[in-house]
Amino acid sequence: MASGGRSYQLYAGVVTIFSHLIAITVTVLVLVWLLKFQGGFAFKSGNTQKIFNLHPFLMVVGLIVIGGEAIMAYKTMPGTRRAHKGVHIILHLLALLAGILGTYAVFKFKDETDPFFQFLLGFFTFFFSGAAMPARANILPWHTFFGMVIFLLAVCTAETGLLQRFITLGLGLNQEGLIVNFTGLLIFLFAVTVTLSVILPRNHY
Repeated sequence: MASGGRSYQLYAGVVTIFSHLIAITVTVLVLVWLLKFQGGFAFKSGNTQKIFNLHPFLMVVGLIVIGGEAIMAYKTMPGTRRAHKGVHIILHLLALLAGILGTYAVFKFKDETDPFFQFLLGFFTFFFSGAAMPARANILPWHTFFGMVIFLLAVCTAETGLLQRFITLGLGLNQEGLIVNFTGLLIFLFAVTVTLSVILPRNHY
């Protein structure tokens, strides 16, 4: 039994490392896509497309990548539980800030035609995730459960958004299309590894 337990702990560590690598790759791919193919991004610009480009960047890197790292904080870093909780809260606050700015970018984009519902869904669900920190140990399982549901809803929202952009831009099997496709695939794999990190026991340091 002991050896089996150690194997699970080792596997959890491998999963979280793999998840970090995916997070870095997703961030790089989103930056390459927006900077090289979509003209970059800015809060103020005569080119409204640059303003809109802030939305996918902040939602993917903020809500999903940083939000996912916040979920894994208890499994990926050494230290006391209090330190884990502090990092968990800080990362969720950063994800919340990114969600606010990303939603603002959509409203500022003058020619936006996509429905706002899917964007607001990811933002508000992450907002309530950060606000409802467990006060007692007996609600911790529910906090974890609903936190994961919210995270996975945000992932689904991002995948839908990438699909919409893929169709709207008329992308095919070109370089930009491959980047968007691989970004969507890696976001899915990131969600899988984050979920596994929650299920598996935490490593002992």
